[in-house]
Amino acid sequence: MKVWYIKSATVSVETNGVIILTDPWLTDGEYYGSWYHYPPLEFDASFFENIDYIYVSHIHPDHFSKSTFQKFNTNIPVLIHSYDSKFLKNNIERLGFTVVELQHNTRTHLKNGVYINILAADNCNPESCAKFLGCGIVEVKYGSTQIDTLCVIDDGKFTVVNTNDCPFDLSRETLELINQQYRTIDLLLVGYAGAGPYPQCFNLDETEKQKAADRKRIQFLDYGVKFIHKLNPKVVLPFAGTYVLGGKLAKLQKYRGVPEIEDGAAYFSENTSAKVILLNSYEYYDLETTTSSKPYIPTNLVEKENYIQKTLSKHLLDYEKIDGQDYINRHREEIFSLIGNAYNRFENKRKEIGFNSETKTLIFLDTDLWCKISNNGEGFSFVNDDKKNRIEKFVSYKLDIRLLHKILKGPRFAHWNNAEIGSHIEYERKPNIFERGLHYSMNFFHG
Repeated sequence: MKVWYIKSATVSVETNGVIILTDPWLTDGEYYGSWYHYPPLEFDASFFENIDYIYVSHIHPDHFSKSTFQKFNTNIPVLIHSYDSKFLKNNIERLGFTVVELQHNTRTHLKNGVYINILAADNCNPESCAKFLGCGIVEVKYGSTQIDTLCVIDDGKFTVVNTNDCPFDLSRETLELINQQYRTIDLLLVGYAGAGPYPQCFNLDETEKQKAADRKRIQFLDYGVKFIHKLNPKVVLPFAGTYVLGGKLAKLQKYRGVPEIEDGAAYFSENTSAKVILLNSYEYYDLETTTSSKPYIPTNLVEKENYIQKTLSKHLLDYEKIDGQDYINRHREEIFSLIGNAYNRFENKRKEIGFNSETKTLIFLDTDLWCKISNNGEGFSFVNDDKKNRIEKFVSYKLDIRLLHKILKGPRFAHWNNAEIGSHIEYERKPNIFERGLHYSMNFFHG
């Protein structure tokens, strides 16, 4: 069995004449133009000609990249968890692919003695994955959900576990199931970093931001250590955290709390007894011979910084390609009508989950105009900066009006969750307290 590393969470497992590609994201500019690969990835079409199956863990575009899927032959079956919501399934099928839904914790024979078992991570809590809005777009209810998945691939001789984006705290029960069914984990693909908006998108001073970034960095490294201790794999391959920010958001890069992948590997080596390896793109580790195809070449950090500043920072974000001159004036009537419809959806969800708070939600609209939303059924109104600053408790969302317009039109155009992961939203909290129900309800603030 060979495990090939391509980029980010994209790997392929090759055994017994079967090749399974996981979570393909191979193109730059996901999350509305803010996420890029480093080192830059050259798409090698010949490498993907013989893919037998594609496994997609969840809906996020660094795992289900539509622009990447458009490069593949649509006759490749796509394997996903059988989610209650069919949002992911429908999106894949719209691209012309056949989707095979697999039930939670069902070891499924593909062919030639190769099996896959897709297991849902449960007990979703956005704080655990450093995302404040959470994934309400596909959540069934507030509380226990099944939003992310991990998978086990085996050929009867070797077993590989791919944890994808699942933080340890979301996966405890799932890991118990894996330990019960698989005696030995030969290779563990494990994350080492989080991709939420905190702290880079929050109104903290530089010292506070750096301290928060350092805490986040250690939090996710420790998640990886816990995975390793729990599953006791022979070999560990850190992956899924190598994105960088582009466009005007490149300035936020250093505050994301994301370590270099080499730092992740060193941390795992220091804190576990597992063999930790790293692979460059289009290289593999052979579980039979316990060797890599080539020695790993570390990231050149000076070249990386130069590439971000001199190349990526010059790129336009997707919505900046739309003429911004007097945008709100030209779309004012539609935006304001969408706000009314969005509030009704928001209010229905707030009541459904039983959330009440005196904290106001504020959305920036224009130079001196904010939409003030109550979280206790008192409706919404519009306030200027002076009135906004006199509110005792609030959480404010500030984003480009062109992106806000797309979000308000509905998930087919853009979504709050992807906007926050892409670092497009500037947050201010007074006081600096996280209220899960507030952010959860905001997922539904759209038409």
